[in-house]
Amino acid sequence: MTMPALTLTAPGRAVWVDVPEPRLEGPGEALVRPVAVATCGLDTEINAGDFPLPLPYALGHEFVGEVVSVGDTVTTVAPGDLVAVPFQISCGVCRPCQRGLTASCISVPRGSAYGLGRIGGDAWGGAMTELVRVPYADAMLLPVPDGVAPESIASLDNLADGWRTVGPYLPDLPADERRVLIIGASSVGLYAAGFARALGAAVTYVDPDPRRRGVADTWGATIGDLESKARERYPVTVCAQGSEISLRQTLSATEPGGVCVNCGVFTGDVALPINRMYTTGVQFVTGRVSARAVMPAVLDLAAQGRIDPARVTDTTASWDEAPAAWSTHRDKLVVIR
Repeated sequence: MTMPALTLTAPGRAVWVDVPEPRLEGPGEALVRPVAVATCGLDTEINAGDFPLPLPYALGHEFVGEVVSVGDTVTTVAPGDLVAVPFQISCGVCRPCQRGLTASCISVPRGSAYGLGRIGGDAWGGAMTELVRVPYADAMLLPVPDGVAPESIASLDNLADGWRTVGPYLPDLPADERRVLIIGASSVGLYAAGFARALGAAVTYVDPDPRRRGVADTWGATIGDLESKARERYPVTVCAQGSEISLRQTLSATEPGGVCVNCGVFTGDVALPINRMYTTGVQFVTGRVSARAVMPAVLDLAAQGRIDPARVTDTTASWDEAPAAWSTHRDKLVVIR
């Protein structure tokens, strides 16, 4: 049997393509029907032709779904459950997974993920379809808390990426020293601002996009520019875009002994001011987010009402509208079944 899967065949051209319908292949697996799927910032760059991912590729790696069926050994979810699905495939039991490094699971090929084409492994397919096979259901799937709308948390890749930029560092600072600078033209930077505010930090947010600046303002962030903030230093800084200039600016704004987190995606190597970082004791953190490991914290803050991720969404569309909406989107899109 086949099913339609939304596929990007060229920049700005998303169409339905028939693909084989998945089935359970082991007792620990589940089949999930996506009900809310969000675009990632990387999807937006690929759609615009700005990121060199080979096409075509099956779309959708940020999603919430309903469990349709489970294997005999699955115990944590059941058919009918609404679940959050991490975009990365992880077993939950290997050494990296046990350390919380679910992005580096060694039970599957490196980088395995839904909806990222060849860089995630085409065999996993995308979430803009009827059914998705989840190989390690007990390890991967998380029930959606009561009262949390699926469309509000559909962007679990970007939400997890935003949380990990500030969540591990702010609780260790005294309340009056929780100050964060975020530089980035992306939804990840905006989510980071929301999480930082939820954790009691004063946030300075720098972004050329007026809509995202407006959202940051509703969270109580100070809308800054690099010129006026040039001499300020922050204990936590975030670079949320793949720009060498922005990365250097973010590092320069990190106070001695502070931490600078980069979540921007670069297509090549960049030079870093290692000597200055060494002498000032700046900690630099980069790498792919281990989404499954931090998703519980994201869902908990959403359930408590301390962050409303839906504010970041630019456009919503129905399943039938998905080809046109995905083809033309320029910012965060959520497709709802």
